[in-house]
Amino acid sequence: MRQSYRTRRIALPPRYREFKPRGVHARKLRNTYLSIDEYEALRLADYVKLEHAEAAKCMNISRPTFTRLVEKARGQIATAIVEGCRLIVRGGNVEFERTIRRCRHCGEEKAVPMVSPESECPDCGSGDVEDLAREDALE
Repeated sequence: MRQSYRTRRIALPPRYREFKPRGVHARKLRNTYLSIDEYEALRLADYVKLEHAEAAKCMNISRPTFTRLVEKARGQIATAIVEGCRLIVRGGNVEFERTIRRCRHCGEEKAVPMVSPESECPDCGSGDVEDLAREDALE
């Protein structure tokens, strides 16, 4: 039985959770998964360009654990690209610092603290706003 691991701190939830080859129906593709903590490690290392020790502190994990997450994430992405798999970002023992609220009507996005009450879209006034850090949005 695997031991539970420390909650990983994530700045914001992923804005997009699925990627697939163009022109192929998703049902015909094999799925490969990237956990949210692997996504965050990759974002910090390759997009933000932080040193591994600094990025590990941001995620509240050790530097060796951070390096393992980055290596696993790179492997999953390489598999998805080379083999033409559908890449799905979900799961993991994570805690978000902030969330993104996206209006389903106009597409407006806004990063807000996790404790902010859900509200209307500031751009169009629609009440149809999704919280990208909600449990059901990430499963």
